[in-house]
Amino acid sequence: MIRSLWRSLEAVHAMIYFAPEAERRYTEAGLDRPGGYFASRAAALGRASAEVVISTFYNFNPALIRARIPQAWDTVSPEQMLKLRLEAADEALRKVLPDDLKEITELAKRAAERAKEMLPGRTLFAAHASLPWPDETHLQLWHAQTLLREFRGDGHLAALLRHNITGIEALVLHAAEGDYPAETLRKTRGWPEEKWAETVEDLQSRGLVNDEQLLTPQGRELRTSIEDATDHMNEPAYDVLSDQEKQRYVELAAPLSKAVIDSGLVPGRR
Repeated sequence: MIRSLWRSLEAVHAMIYFAPEAERRYTEAGLDRPGGYFASRAAALGRASAEVVISTFYNFNPALIRARIPQAWDTVSPEQMLKLRLEAADEALRKVLPDDLKEITELAKRAAERAKEMLPGRTLFAAHASLPWPDETHLQLWHAQTLLREFRGDGHLAALLRHNITGIEALVLHAAEGDYPAETLRKTRGWPEEKWAETVEDLQSRGLVNDEQLLTPQGRELRTSIEDATDHMNEPAYDVLSDQEKQRYVELAAPLSKAVIDSGLVPGRR
């Protein structure tokens, strides 16, 4: 149920990484696509160093980040980036979400506010938790899911660290599930082919990935353990909701994510 709660609303937040409304604003501000992504998501941290962004973004090639952070802050301040990001979310979501969002927004805000009581150890979430709530209902919903996404994400990093899995290893294991193209994960995270191949070979030697670059039973057990630990650390955010409210949450949220996906704002997931 915990994973369903997060997934049911995730597209409402995730679209901000693909929306042309966002890319246009970042480009006009003087940033390329990776720079816009890093700066917009890291802006809540303030003028963060490359090292801080590397630590909180985890599975990106550090060289890709160092090529854009902290230089991005000389082009667009964190405060400006937060404004551009919110404006992009506003423009994009107005086109696809219905007007009646009060009930799901109230449920998501309650979960997000509950999460804000658990700041220690969740750096990127804590940075976003310090931001004010927007006024418009659809932006409150987006911000609530932003908080819940970063809350879960920080917990996921803790689970990976607990299992001694590096960022690129996590990507290879993700690709080895067979549900997401390895080449897309490699390119978007900035890893060279040689490093990816080296990591595949290492995971094969450890019995986690087979010759077809798919998970072995041992690898699947590891992935399940990591995801279960992530769910366990994410669960407290939703404990403010009753079982009935959790069911209602999924019932209300799923069509909203579907509307976002069907609009094309999240590519490759129609």
